[in-house]
Amino acid sequence: MTLAIVLAAGPAAGLTTEAGERLVDRLAGQWRRAGADDVRVAADLSELADLVAAATGPVLVSGADLVAHTAVLKHLATSPVGPTVALVLTDPPAAGQATVREERGQVVAVDDPAGATGVIGGALRVGPADLPALAAAAHAVAGPATGPAPAPDGPASALDRIVAGLVGCGTLVLAHRVRLLVAHRVGDPAELAAAQAAVAAVDEDRAELKLSVKERDDFFTTFFVSPWSPYVTKAAARIGLGPTAVTMISVAFAVAAAVLFGVGGRLALVAGGVLLYLGFVLDCVDGQLARYTRHFSAWGGWLDTMADRAKEYVVYAGLGYGATHAGFRYGWALAIAAMTLQTVRHMTDTWYGVLHDEAARRPPAATGDAGGIGGKLNAASTKVQADTGSVSYWLKRTVVFPIGERWALMAVAAALFGPLVALCAVLVWGVLAFGYTGALRTLRAWWMRVPVLTTVDTGLHRDDGPLARTLPTTRRPLVVAVFGAVVAAALLLWALLVVHRGGDLPAWALGVALAALVSGAQGARATHDGPLDWLVPAALRAGEYLFAIAVGVAGRVSPWLIFGYVFVLTLHHYDLTARLEKRQAAPPLHAATLGWEGRSALLTIGSIAGIASIALATLGTYLLVVFVASVVLAWVVLPARARGSDRSPG
Repeated sequence: MTLAIVLAAGPAAGLTTEAGERLVDRLAGQWRRAGADDVRVAADLSELADLVAAATGPVLVSGADLVAHTAVLKHLATSPVGPTVALVLTDPPAAGQATVREERGQVVAVDDPAGATGVIGGALRVGPADLPALAAAAHAVAGPATGPAPAPDGPASALDRIVAGLVGCGTLVLAHRVRLLVAHRVGDPAELAAAQAAVAAVDEDRAELKLSVKERDDFFTTFFVSPWSPYVTKAAARIGLGPTAVTMISVAFAVAAAVLFGVGGRLALVAGGVLLYLGFVLDCVDGQLARYTRHFSAWGGWLDTMADRAKEYVVYAGLGYGATHAGFRYGWALAIAAMTLQTVRHMTDTWYGVLHDEAARRPPAATGDAGGIGGKLNAASTKVQADTGSVSYWLKRTVVFPIGERWALMAVAAALFGPLVALCAVLVWGVLAFGYTGALRTLRAWWMRVPVLTTVDTGLHRDDGPLARTLPTTRRPLVVAVFGAVVAAALLLWALLVVHRGGDLPAWALGVALAALVSGAQGARATHDGPLDWLVPAALRAGEYLFAIAVGVAGRVSPWLIFGYVFVLTLHHYDLTARLEKRQAAPPLHAATLGWEGRSALLTIGSIAGIASIALATLGTYLLVVFVASVVLAWVVLPARARGSDRSPG
C-alpha cells in the first residue's frame, strides 16, 4: 500500500486557491488521483515520523507549498529509476529552498557550494527499505519538541532538511526532473496565482504524450522513429495494448524479418528490412507506452532488456543462414562473431555504467586528479554531451554504434546488398566502436580509480561455479581473466587453421587451453578493487564464448549448433546484467548453471571423447531448460507465493 503524506508546516500551509480550496487539501486530492492508496496530512515532523514508522509500503511526501500538475506527482510516484526519488526543479532557489547537486541522476549533495544543478522540488518518494532512514531524518529535523531553528547555513524548509538528512546518511536518492509539465514551490498568494496560471496554460495529456519519448536518444531513433512513434503509442493506449504486448509484437516482427533474410531474394530482403525497421519502432513504442500509461514493472523492464538482445541475435541468425544459403561458406561464422562481439560489448557497457554510478556517489577528490588525461577526457565528454545540438554531440552518439544504428544498418544493407554485406558491416562498425569506447573508458576508469565489483556479489556476476570457489586466490583477477580469454582466442585460431587444412586438433591442446582458461577462476575470491576490474565480467564472457566456439570448430560441429549454444549462454548472462540494472535478486536456479568454468570443462570432456556435437547440444538444452525454469520461478511462482503469504493471517 502506498501512503502519501502532505506536511502542513510552514507559511504555505494556510494558502488557499482562488476557488477557496486550501492548497494542502488540493495536494491531498492530487496524491489520490496520482495513485496513493492512503493520504494523510501531518501537522508537524513528529506526526510525519510516526506515520512513516507505521508504513509498510512506499511513502510519498510533499510540503504544503507545491503547485504542480497531477501528472508530475503521478510520475514521481511511479518513477522506475529507483525506490527513493526526489523531485528536482530548475527554479532559482528561494527562501527555505535547498539546492542540490546531481551526478548521473543521483542527488549526491544538498546545499553543496561545489555546484548546484537544481533545487529540491518539495516532494519525494521513499522506498520501503529506506523508511527507517526517512523516519530518523524526520525525528532529527524535528528535534526534541517542535524542532530547532534551522541552521543559518542550511536549508530552512523542513522537507528540504529531510532530503538533506537522507542524502547525508548515505541513502541513494535519485532525481526526478520536471519537463514540459509545471511544478513550482510557492510562499505567498501572488506566487500561488502565478503558479496556477502556469499549470493551466499547459495541456497535461499532450505533454505526457511528448514525455513518453526519451529526452535524449540516438541519432537514428531521434530523427527516424521518434517524430511519429508517439502516434503509435497513443493508438496502442486507446485500444488497450500494454507494453508487454507491444514487446511481443516487436519480437514477432524481428523473427519474421530474420526468416525473410534467410529466404533471400530481393523482394524478401526488402520486406525483411521494412519489418526490421517496424520492429524497432515497436521496440521504442513499448517503452513510450509504459511511460505514457505509467505501467512500469520489474518484469516489464527485465523482459524489454532480454527481448532486445534476443531479437537482435535472431536477426543475426537469419542473416547468417541467408549468407550461407547464398553460397558464402562462413555465413554462420560471421553471425557467431557478431553475437559474441556484441555481447562482450554489452558487458563492458553495463559495468562501465556501474562504475560511473559508484563514482558519482563519491566526493570529487576521491575520483582522481582532474588535471590528468582521464580528467580531461571526462571534462571533454561532459562538454560534448551538454551541447545537444552540435555535430560533435551527434557524432559521439552515433560512433558508439547503438541499437538504432545497428538495426538501421542491418535493414538497409540487407535490403540493398544482401545478408553477407549486412553482417560484415555490423562486424566492422562494431569492432571500431568497441576499440573507440574501450580505449576512452579505460583511460577514464584508470583516472577515476573507483572499485566497482566490491559493491556487488562478485561471484554471481562473474558467473563462477563450484570449481572456481575451490581454487587458490590471486590478487590480480583481471590479469588471469584476460589471460584466459587470450588463450581461448589462440585456441580458436589454431582450431580454424587445423580444420581448414583437413587435420584434427590434438586432444592435449584442449586440455592445456582449458587449464589456462580456468586459471581465470583464481580471481573468484579475490577483492576486485582495481581501477580496471570492471572489465573482469566481459573478459570472462569472452573467454568462455571463444573456448566454446573453439571446441565446436575442433569437433566439426554444425555452425548453427555452435550459434545456438552461444545464444543460450548470452541469455543466461544478459539475465544477470538485466537483474543488476533493474536491482533484482539473483536467478533462483543460478547454482544449477554450473559456472563458466564447469561448463567449459564439460565441453572439453565431450570433445576429447569425440562427441562435441552431443556435448554442445545436451549442455545447451540443459541450460535453456534451467533458464526457462528460473524465469518461471522468479516472475510467476515466487511472486504468487509472496502475494499469498501477504494475504494470509499473521
